[in-house]
Amino acid sequence: MIEVKKVVKQYDSVLAVDKISFTANSGEIFGLIGPNGAGKTTTIRMIMNIIAPDSGQILIDGHPMRESDKARIGYLPEERGLYKKMKVGELLAFLSEIKGGDRKACAERADKWLTRFGIYDWKERKVDELSKGMAQKVQFIGTVAHDPQVLLFDEPFSGLDPLSQDLLLQAFLDLKRQGKTILFSTHIMDHAEKICERILLINKSREVISGSLAEVKSRHGTPAVRIEYDGNAGFVAKLPFVKSVREFPRALEVELASVDDTDSLYSALAGKLKVRRFELLEPSLHSIFIRLVGTDKEGSTNA
Repeated sequence: MIEVKKVVKQYDSVLAVDKISFTANSGEIFGLIGPNGAGKTTTIRMIMNIIAPDSGQILIDGHPMRESDKARIGYLPEERGLYKKMKVGELLAFLSEIKGGDRKACAERADKWLTRFGIYDWKERKVDELSKGMAQKVQFIGTVAHDPQVLLFDEPFSGLDPLSQDLLLQAFLDLKRQGKTILFSTHIMDHAEKICERILLINKSREVISGSLAEVKSRHGTPAVRIEYDGNAGFVAKLPFVKSVREFPRALEVELASVDDTDSLYSALAGKLKVRRFELLEPSLHSIFIRLVGTDKEGSTNA
Protein backbone atom coordinates (compact mmCIF):
# COMPACT_ATOMS: atom_id res chain seq x y z
CA MET A 1 0.00 0.00 0.00
CA ILE A 2 1.17 3.52 -0.81
CA GLU A 3 0.03 6.49 1.28
CA VAL A 4 0.79 10.06 0.22
CA LYS A 5 -0.19 12.65 2.82
CA LYS A 6 -0.28 16.39 2.04
CA VAL A 7 2.98 16.28 0.10
CA VAL A 8 4.55 19.54 -1.10
CA LYS A 9 7.50 20.07 -3.44
CA GLN A 10 8.82 23.41 -4.69
CA TYR A 11 11.67 24.20 -7.09
CA ASP A 12 12.80 27.81 -6.63
CA SER A 13 9.71 29.82 -7.59
CA VAL A 14 7.82 26.85 -9.10
CA LEU A 15 5.41 24.93 -6.88
CA ALA A 16 5.49 21.47 -8.48
CA VAL A 17 3.26 19.60 -6.01
CA ASP A 18 0.91 21.29 -3.57
CA LYS A 19 -0.55 19.25 -0.68
CA ILE A 20 -1.34 16.13 -2.68
CA SER A 21 -2.87 13.20 -0.77
CA PHE A 22 -4.02 9.74 -1.86
CA THR A 23 -3.81 6.04 -1.01
CA ALA A 24 -3.15 3.21 -3.47
CA ASN A 25 -4.19 -0.13 -1.97
CA SER A 26 -3.01 -3.69 -2.55
CA GLY A 27 -4.83 -5.38 -5.40
CA GLU A 28 -5.80 -2.04 -6.89
CA ILE A 29 -4.89 -0.03 -9.98
CA PHE A 30 -4.73 3.62 -9.02
CA GLY A 31 -4.52 6.30 -11.71
CA LEU A 32 -2.57 9.51 -11.18
CA ILE A 33 -3.91 11.53 -14.09
CA GLY A 34 -3.55 15.04 -15.41
CA PRO A 35 -2.07 17.10 -18.25
CA ASN A 36 1.63 17.27 -18.98
CA GLY A 37 3.34 19.38 -16.35
CA ALA A 38 0.70 18.80 -13.67
CA GLY A 39 3.07 17.28 -11.10
CA LYS A 40 2.60 13.55 -11.74
CA THR A 41 6.26 12.67 -12.33
CA THR A 42 7.45 14.72 -9.37
CA THR A 43 4.97 12.87 -7.15
CA ILE A 44 6.19 9.47 -8.33
CA ARG A 45 9.83 10.48 -7.86
CA MET A 46 9.04 11.46 -4.28
CA ILE A 47 7.37 8.09 -3.67
CA MET A 48 10.54 6.43 -4.97
CA ASN A 49 12.64 8.66 -2.69
CA ILE A 50 14.58 9.97 -5.68
CA ILE A 51 13.73 13.44 -4.44
CA ALA A 52 12.47 14.38 -1.00
CA PRO A 53 9.25 16.30 -0.33
CA ASP A 54 9.54 19.68 1.34
CA SER A 55 6.71 18.68 3.67
CA GLY A 56 4.14 15.93 4.05
CA GLN A 57 4.62 12.19 4.42
CA ILE A 58 4.92 9.17 2.14
CA LEU A 59 4.43 5.66 3.57
CA ILE A 60 4.95 2.21 2.07
CA ASP A 61 2.88 -0.37 3.95
CA GLY A 62 2.55 2.00 6.88
CA HIS A 63 6.15 3.21 7.24
CA PRO A 64 8.59 5.55 5.45
CA MET A 65 10.52 3.81 2.69
CA ARG A 66 13.44 1.76 3.93
CA GLU A 67 16.35 0.47 1.90
CA SER A 68 14.91 -3.03 2.14
CA ASP A 69 11.65 -1.84 0.57
CA LYS A 70 13.31 -0.95 -2.73
CA ALA A 71 13.60 -4.61 -3.76
CA ARG A 72 9.81 -4.91 -3.36
CA ILE A 73 9.13 -2.05 -5.78
CA GLY A 74 9.15 -2.01 -9.56
CA TYR A 75 9.53 1.42 -11.17
CA LEU A 76 9.17 2.33 -14.83
CA PRO A 77 10.25 5.97 -15.21
CA GLU A 78 9.02 8.37 -17.86
CA GLU A 79 12.58 8.85 -19.10
CA ARG A 80 13.46 5.40 -20.46
CA GLY A 81 16.99 4.12 -20.14
CA LEU A 82 18.43 0.76 -21.21
CA TYR A 83 22.01 -0.41 -21.72
CA LYS A 84 22.00 -0.43 -25.51
CA LYS A 85 24.97 -2.75 -26.07
CA MET A 86 23.68 -5.51 -23.78
CA LYS A 87 21.65 -8.43 -25.07
CA VAL A 88 18.00 -8.39 -24.02
CA GLY A 89 18.25 -11.56 -21.91
CA GLU A 90 21.43 -10.39 -20.19
CA LEU A 91 19.87 -7.01 -19.45
CA LEU A 92 16.76 -8.52 -17.88
CA ALA A 93 18.91 -10.82 -15.73
CA PHE A 94 20.99 -7.84 -14.59
CA LEU A 95 17.95 -5.72 -13.73
CA SER A 96 16.47 -8.56 -11.68
CA GLU A 97 19.70 -9.28 -9.83
CA ILE A 98 20.23 -5.69 -8.71
CA LYS A 99 16.76 -5.92 -7.16
CA GLY A 100 17.80 -9.05 -5.26
CA GLY A 101 15.69 -11.45 -7.28
CA ASP A 102 16.44 -15.16 -7.60
CA ARG A 103 18.24 -15.55 -10.94
CA LYS A 104 16.44 -18.70 -12.11
CA ALA A 105 12.94 -17.59 -11.05
CA CYS A 106 13.43 -14.13 -12.57
CA ALA A 107 14.70 -15.63 -15.83
CA GLU A 108 11.62 -17.86 -16.05
CA ARG A 109 9.29 -14.92 -15.44
CA ALA A 110 11.16 -12.78 -17.98
CA ASP A 111 10.88 -15.54 -20.62
CA LYS A 112 7.12 -15.77 -20.03
CA TRP A 113 6.75 -12.01 -20.48
CA LEU A 114 8.94 -11.98 -23.59
CA THR A 115 6.75 -14.71 -25.08
CA ARG A 116 3.56 -12.94 -24.06
CA PHE A 117 4.70 -9.72 -25.75
CA GLY A 118 5.83 -11.57 -28.87
CA ILE A 119 9.52 -10.65 -28.59
CA TYR A 120 11.10 -13.85 -27.24
CA ASP A 121 13.02 -14.30 -30.51
CA TRP A 122 14.82 -11.03 -29.72
CA LYS A 123 16.23 -12.30 -26.42
CA GLU A 124 19.75 -12.73 -27.84
CA ARG A 125 19.69 -9.46 -29.78
CA LYS A 126 21.26 -6.26 -28.50
CA VAL A 127 19.00 -3.57 -27.13
CA ASP A 128 20.06 -1.03 -29.74
CA GLU A 129 18.58 -3.31 -32.43
CA LEU A 130 15.09 -3.01 -30.94
CA SER A 131 12.36 -0.69 -32.14
CA LYS A 132 11.09 1.93 -29.70
CA GLY A 133 8.02 -0.15 -28.93
CA MET A 134 10.08 -3.31 -28.35
CA ALA A 135 12.43 -1.45 -26.04
CA GLN A 136 9.44 -0.18 -24.08
CA LYS A 137 8.20 -3.75 -23.63
CA VAL A 138 11.66 -4.87 -22.49
CA GLN A 139 11.77 -2.09 -19.92
CA PHE A 140 8.33 -3.10 -18.66
CA ILE A 141 9.55 -6.68 -18.27
CA GLY A 142 12.62 -5.42 -16.41
CA THR A 143 10.25 -3.63 -14.04
CA VAL A 144 8.17 -6.72 -13.16
CA ALA A 145 10.52 -9.71 -13.61
CA HIS A 146 11.73 -9.69 -9.99
CA ASP A 147 8.07 -10.03 -8.88
CA PRO A 148 7.71 -6.77 -6.91
CA GLN A 149 4.65 -6.17 -4.74
CA VAL A 150 4.44 -2.45 -5.51
CA LEU A 151 4.55 -1.18 -9.10
CA LEU A 152 4.94 2.43 -10.25
CA PHE A 153 4.54 3.25 -13.93
CA ASP A 154 5.11 6.77 -15.25
CA GLU A 155 3.39 7.21 -18.66
CA PRO A 156 3.83 3.50 -19.47
CA PHE A 157 2.00 3.59 -22.83
CA SER A 158 4.41 6.04 -24.46
CA GLY A 159 5.79 4.70 -27.73
CA LEU A 160 3.42 1.72 -27.98
CA ASP A 161 1.11 1.01 -30.89
CA PRO A 162 -2.58 0.26 -30.18
CA LEU A 163 -2.08 -3.53 -30.11
CA SER A 164 0.81 -3.22 -27.66
CA GLN A 165 -1.21 -0.80 -25.54
CA ASP A 166 -3.96 -3.41 -25.23
CA LEU A 167 -1.40 -6.06 -24.25
CA LEU A 168 -0.09 -3.76 -21.54
CA LEU A 169 -3.58 -2.94 -20.27
CA GLN A 170 -4.27 -6.67 -19.93
CA ALA A 171 -0.93 -7.15 -18.16
CA PHE A 172 -1.95 -4.52 -15.60
CA LEU A 173 -5.19 -6.39 -14.92
CA ASP A 174 -3.32 -9.67 -14.44
CA LEU A 175 -0.88 -8.04 -12.00
CA LYS A 176 -3.82 -6.60 -10.08
CA ARG A 177 -5.32 -10.10 -9.75
CA GLN A 178 -2.04 -11.16 -8.14
CA GLY A 179 -2.64 -8.58 -5.40
CA LYS A 180 -0.04 -6.05 -6.54
CA THR A 181 -0.29 -2.38 -5.61
CA ILE A 182 -0.24 -0.59 -8.97
CA LEU A 183 0.04 3.16 -9.49
CA PHE A 184 0.41 4.61 -12.94
CA SER A 185 0.41 8.12 -14.30
CA THR A 186 -1.09 9.10 -17.62
CA HIS A 187 -2.58 12.01 -19.51
CA ILE A 188 -4.59 9.60 -21.70
CA MET A 189 -8.01 9.36 -20.10
CA ASP A 190 -9.19 6.33 -22.09
CA HIS A 191 -6.46 4.18 -20.53
CA ALA A 192 -7.30 5.29 -17.01
CA GLU A 193 -11.00 4.70 -17.60
CA LYS A 194 -10.43 1.14 -18.81
CA ILE A 195 -8.48 -0.20 -15.84
CA CYS A 196 -8.50 2.12 -12.82
CA GLU A 197 -10.73 1.65 -9.80
CA ARG A 198 -9.80 5.02 -8.34
CA ILE A 199 -8.10 8.12 -9.68
CA LEU A 200 -6.60 11.42 -8.63
CA LEU A 201 -6.75 14.20 -11.23
CA ILE A 202 -4.17 16.91 -10.65
CA ASN A 203 -3.57 20.13 -12.54
CA LYS A 204 -1.03 22.87 -11.85
CA SER A 205 0.30 20.87 -8.87
CA ARG A 206 -3.06 20.61 -7.08
CA GLU A 207 -5.84 18.08 -6.71
CA VAL A 208 -8.85 18.72 -8.93
CA ILE A 209 -10.92 15.60 -8.22
CA SER A 210 -10.35 12.19 -6.64
CA GLY A 211 -12.28 9.05 -5.83
CA SER A 212 -13.60 5.94 -7.53
CA LEU A 213 -14.54 6.25 -11.19
CA ALA A 214 -18.19 5.79 -10.27
CA GLU A 215 -18.01 8.61 -7.70
CA VAL A 216 -16.18 10.94 -10.07
CA LYS A 217 -18.67 10.34 -12.86
CA SER A 218 -21.63 10.76 -10.52
CA ARG A 219 -20.33 14.08 -9.14
CA HIS A 220 -18.85 15.61 -12.27
CA GLY A 221 -20.31 13.82 -15.28
CA THR A 222 -23.00 15.22 -17.55
CA PRO A 223 -25.27 13.30 -19.95
CA ALA A 224 -23.96 12.66 -23.43
CA VAL A 225 -25.24 11.09 -26.63
CA ARG A 226 -23.32 9.39 -29.43
CA ILE A 227 -24.79 9.99 -32.87
CA GLU A 228 -23.72 8.13 -36.00
CA TYR A 229 -25.14 9.81 -39.07
CA ASP A 230 -24.97 10.82 -42.70
CA GLY A 231 -25.24 14.50 -43.62
CA ASN A 232 -24.02 17.87 -42.37
CA ALA A 233 -24.10 18.06 -38.56
CA GLY A 234 -22.55 21.51 -38.17
CA PHE A 235 -25.75 22.89 -36.62
CA VAL A 236 -25.67 20.54 -33.61
CA ALA A 237 -23.06 22.54 -31.66
CA LYS A 238 -25.28 25.64 -31.93
CA LEU A 239 -28.33 24.08 -30.30
CA PRO A 240 -29.14 25.88 -27.00
CA PHE A 241 -29.19 22.72 -24.85
CA VAL A 242 -25.84 21.40 -26.18
CA LYS A 243 -22.81 22.07 -23.94
CA SER A 244 -20.09 20.64 -26.18
CA VAL A 245 -19.52 18.45 -29.21
CA ARG A 246 -16.70 16.00 -29.83
CA GLU A 247 -16.44 15.24 -33.56
CA PHE A 248 -15.42 12.04 -35.31
CA PRO A 249 -15.76 11.00 -38.97
CA ARG A 250 -19.53 10.59 -39.45
CA ALA A 251 -20.14 10.55 -35.69
CA LEU A 252 -20.57 13.00 -32.81
CA GLU A 253 -20.43 12.75 -29.03
CA VAL A 254 -22.77 15.47 -27.77
CA GLU A 255 -22.66 16.66 -24.16
CA LEU A 256 -26.05 17.93 -23.01
CA ALA A 257 -27.09 20.35 -20.30
CA SER A 258 -29.55 17.82 -18.88
CA VAL A 259 -30.58 14.21 -19.47
CA ASP A 260 -34.04 15.60 -20.22
CA ASP A 261 -32.60 17.22 -23.35
CA THR A 262 -32.13 13.89 -25.16
CA ASP A 263 -35.64 14.11 -26.63
CA SER A 264 -35.01 17.70 -27.73
CA LEU A 265 -31.81 16.65 -29.46
CA TYR A 266 -33.47 13.76 -31.27
CA SER A 267 -36.25 16.05 -32.46
CA ALA A 268 -33.72 18.62 -33.68
CA LEU A 269 -32.02 15.96 -35.83
CA ALA A 270 -35.21 14.83 -37.51
CA GLY A 271 -35.28 15.77 -41.18
CA LYS A 272 -31.75 17.22 -41.10
CA LEU A 273 -29.59 14.11 -40.69
CA LYS A 274 -29.94 10.46 -41.55
CA VAL A 275 -29.38 9.03 -38.05
CA ARG A 276 -27.91 5.52 -38.03
CA ARG A 277 -27.34 5.37 -34.26
CA PHE A 278 -28.50 7.43 -31.29
CA GLU A 279 -27.10 6.17 -27.98
CA LEU A 280 -27.11 7.62 -24.46
CA LEU A 281 -23.57 7.39 -23.08
CA GLU A 282 -22.17 7.12 -19.59
CA PRO A 283 -20.16 10.27 -18.82
CA SER A 284 -16.56 9.71 -19.96
CA LEU A 285 -13.45 10.55 -18.00
CA HIS A 286 -12.22 12.34 -21.12
CA SER A 287 -15.17 14.75 -21.11
CA ILE A 288 -14.79 15.37 -17.36
CA PHE A 289 -11.07 16.05 -17.84
CA ILE A 290 -11.70 18.51 -20.66
CA ARG A 291 -14.34 20.38 -18.71
CA LEU A 292 -12.37 20.62 -15.46
CA VAL A 293 -8.88 21.13 -16.88
CA GLY A 294 -9.58 22.44 -20.38
CA THR A 295 -6.69 23.51 -22.56
CA ASP A 296 -5.17 25.95 -20.05
CA LYS A 297 -1.54 24.98 -19.68
CA GLU A 298 -0.36 28.19 -18.07
CA GLY A 299 2.07 27.45 -15.28
CA SER A 300 3.05 24.06 -16.73
CA THR A 301 6.30 22.78 -15.19
CA ASN A 302 6.91 19.53 -17.07
CA ALA A 303 6.75 17.93 -13.65
